[in-house]
Amino acid sequence: MKDFYDVIIVGGGPAGLTAAIYASRMGMKTLLLESNTPGGRATEAPLIENFPGFPEGISGIELIERMIKQAERFGVKVKFPEEVLNMNLSGIIKSVTTRSGEYHGFSVIIATGTQRKKLTVPGEVEFLGRGVSYCAICDAPFFKDKEVVVVGFNNEALEDALYISNFAEKVIVVTQNKSEKTDVEENLLKNCREKGNIKFKESKIKSINGDLYVKSVTLINPDGKEETVSVDGIFIVLGNVPVTDIVKMAGMAVDERNCIKVDRSQSTNIDGVFAAGDCTCGGMQVATAAGEGAMAALQAYRYVRRVKK
Repeated sequence: MKDFYDVIIVGGGPAGLTAAIYASRMGMKTLLLESNTPGGRATEAPLIENFPGFPEGISGIELIERMIKQAERFGVKVKFPEEVLNMNLSGIIKSVTTRSGEYHGFSVIIATGTQRKKLTVPGEVEFLGRGVSYCAICDAPFFKDKEVVVVGFNNEALEDALYISNFAEKVIVVTQNKSEKTDVEENLLKNCREKGNIKFKESKIKSINGDLYVKSVTLINPDGKEETVSVDGIFIVLGNVPVTDIVKMAGMAVDERNCIKVDRSQSTNIDGVFAAGDCTCGGMQVATAAGEGAMAALQAYRYVRRVKK
């Protein structure tokens, strides 16, 4: 069959790409399907300093480009944008249906990653693309010499604040009422505090205001009083939730956080189906996603060899 593969990988972030590299290098006919563009959240990272082998750091975009090139060198068929609509994972032969057609294979690796958490306040949807952003590396240059807010108090939010501060005149980090006791890296917090144009407010966003574009945000301070601050943009960095709706419909087990349940070998509750990366809510790091992707591919290889006998 033309569209029959040893392994079908759903998701083209670091986990999916690593799985593709391993699977294809072991001689498996490998298909990788990505609904948008390969890379996932990793492409939003201006500098990744903790991925082994890059002592000076590497941008997320460059790292993903290298992964894609490596995967294609081993013969992986990468298809994007290719949104998966349905999966039938029961039986020896699995099927994955997209808008373009139906693909079949012996095994499937799910690496769908996560999607951004929303603020769910007035103005968030209305001003998306007109001052509201979820991607610092994509949109920070548009706010050169402007004043912006970064919403969130986690490592990613601090990294984004540092990056945006290279363009914006002023960056206000709104912590959503979280205090400095929150589990963030001390070095990141120190670097932010040493930047003269980054300020912190232990407040919460009530609304995003403007006309054609964002003009201000209304905050609720710890004392309960409201405050309106004039800004030109707002970057929302509240973390992520796993993208698992389709896999749940296909019968895969998830936990109370919607994270796909896997064992130490990345196996799911369905024989021949594996999961890796942020959709399993593991380390939520590029390095851990790559490790899980490699393990999933190794287990898929062993599974396919067994069913082919």
